[in-house]
Order: sequence, then structure tokens, then C-alpha cells
Amino acid sequence: MIEVKICGISTPEALRVAAKAGADFVGFVFFPASPRAVTPAQSGPLSASLEGGPRRVGLFVDPDDELLAAALATTPLDLIQLHGEETPARVAEIRARFGPVMKAIGIATEADLAAIADYAEVADRLLLDAKPPVGAELPGGNAAPFEWRLARLAAIPVPWLLAGGLTPGNVAEAIAASGAPGVDVSSGVELVRGAKDAGLIRDFVRAARGM
Repeated sequence: MIEVKICGISTPEALRVAAKAGADFVGFVFFPASPRAVTPAQSGPLSASLEGGPRRVGLFVDPDDELLAAALATTPLDLIQLHGEETPARVAEIRARFGPVMKAIGIATEADLAAIADYAEVADRLLLDAKPPVGAELPGGNAAPFEWRLARLAAIPVPWLLAGGLTPGNVAEAIAASGAPGVDVSSGVELVRGAKDAGLIRDFVRAARGM
């Protein structure tokens, strides 16, 4: 079954909707520049507002150990998602100290697939996302896809998710083109930037699972 991650959860209502829709993962964004950002003080009560439910993922961009420790002190995270310029050595260091890691790799051309081998050795999971446009403030969540068929050219030896410009309307096509075993969405389930829409979350999970 296709795994589904709803990223950028920032309210108890969105968390409950994602859980009820059947999402496997929900993401809390610990990156202040994001319109979906939460602080460690906010994420703790947010996660605790729903007992059980999807696995919790914390998204970080080039975090220092202090931020990681602060987030984990308030919010039990099943995965740490690294979405910055972290080197394989830094990913391995974070994994050894803080637990399972999913590393995001930006893809624009076939040449970008070369990074997969290096990060697959040190991460538990990978996320293939569209490279952000030049000058973008955010490393992800920019509603931009990459050429999905490129993913089929890579040997990916660990579990992985596809991200970048996914919506309820195109996620089935994206899965078919890429062969992805899972998908990650954020802006594609928002009508207003930064605010999740319940209907779009349900439609997205249904469309992904329809595969």
C-alpha cells in the first residue's frame, strides 16, 4: 500500500483530519521561514492533542543539536527529516545521536540522482523532492514538481517518498510515473498558504491509495 505523509501540520484539527483520512505520517515543520512552522513549545501540545495516529516526523533545515534536542524534549518524533544542505557525515551524526532520519534530496535533472547512493548509506529513508527555484526562501513546499520519471532511473535501496507539487489531482499520475512507494504533500492540500484543507487532505489520501 502506498504510504502517505501530510507535512506542515500546525493545528489539532489538521492532525485529526490527517489521522482519520489514514495518513501514515504527519510532519511538523521546525523551520521559522515556513508559513507552516511550529516551535518545540507548540509541537508538544499539538502532537499530544491526538493519542496514537500517524507517525510523527520533524522537518528541520540544517539544524544544530540544540534545536533537535529541544524539539525531541517536547515531541516524541518517529523520524527526523533533514531538508537542508546536510552532508552525509552530518546525517550520520544526527542519526547516531537522535534517532531515525529521512534525508530530502532535491532533484532537477538526472545528474542529481547521484546523491542517492551517498545518503542511502546513512539515512533510514529518503525523500525525493523538486529542487527549489533559484532565490526561493524554502527548500521545499514550493508547489513545484520535478520530472517524475527520473526516479525510475535510480536504484533506491531504502524506503522513500516522492514530494514536490503533488495534489489530489496529480498524485496518481506521479506514483505511476515515478514508481514511488510513498508520497509527501504540503502545499497541495492547502487552499490558503500554510493552512491545511480537510477536504483536500481526504481527497489526496484517497487518490494516492487508489493506486
